[in-house]
Amino acid sequence: MSKNKASVIGCGRWGTCLAWYAATKTKIGADGVLLYGKSEFEDYRQLAKSRKNSYLTLPKNIEMTDDLEKALSVPLVIISVGTQVFRTLCKEIAPHKNRLKDTIFLLSMKGLERGSAKTVSEIWGEEVGCGKLAVLAGPGHVQDYLSGTPTVALIDSKSDVKIKLAHELSSPLIRMYYGEDFIGTQIGAALKNVVGITAGILDGLGWQGLKGGLIVRAPVEVGRYIKARGGKAMSAYGLAHLGDYEATLFSAYSHNRMFGENFAKGEKQATDRLAEGYYTLKAVHESSIKLGVEMPIIAALYRAIYKGADIKKEIAALFRRDIKSEFK
Repeated sequence: MSKNKASVIGCGRWGTCLAWYAATKTKIGADGVLLYGKSEFEDYRQLAKSRKNSYLTLPKNIEMTDDLEKALSVPLVIISVGTQVFRTLCKEIAPHKNRLKDTIFLLSMKGLERGSAKTVSEIWGEEVGCGKLAVLAGPGHVQDYLSGTPTVALIDSKSDVKIKLAHELSSPLIRMYYGEDFIGTQIGAALKNVVGITAGILDGLGWQGLKGGLIVRAPVEVGRYIKARGGKAMSAYGLAHLGDYEATLFSAYSHNRMFGENFAKGEKQATDRLAEGYYTLKAVHESSIKLGVEMPIIAALYRAIYKGADIKKEIAALFRRDIKSEFK
């Protein structure tokens, strides 16, 4: 067993930030933090060599490793990889599962798997199915954390491990809350990225005034979808979804918002891993049809981004829908 109390799997911008946070702002960082990545990837090699990236310099109590077994030999494992590659990572972890029964795993990514619309906890259950599982959600950007801007976040699970983690990971920089809807927290966190793309489109069209309507109407249909998936509709109004809107719908740091803005301006762009909402959009649209859930904003966005429909016409069509109460 490693002397460290925590490790972070994934050394991208978010994973590196979480390692920095755990190592410098929390009690669990007193014994150091392991940061795992694959040595065949350039981002790992550069970080291991220089101990810095575009955002931060690693403190001395962060140890980098490309040994997965070592990264799994701690009480708390925080995972920060793209949702679309998470199943592959789970398959790599699975051979070690016999000794992971008591390990706490905190999943920090936000998205639904393309093709299946599975949440990250569902993927984990299918591929690994052991350990004490929790998810991290809520607002915040790497740049804000590093500048010392205080914020809040949400930890959710099916057990009391969420309370333990909320206490261990809270600090003057991030106040942690614990949630009450494991599935709803994950879906809300995933779909806020899709709403962020929509907000970016409004920015690109110069229609920022419509963001107010988007902020009110999007949680209504997201809540319907959460309920259809077995969660609580009100979770759409919590920290995982509505509480993350400022960081996702307005911030210059939001990759999903920027993706939408560039799309509206007709600027060619790669549907890269940072615009997670791009993949979640397709997954939730297809899933909502199967479940019979009405999601007009999602449907309009899907037609524009995946089918080439004119986004202005799609927005105009939303205005021609039947008049109804604002919360229906």
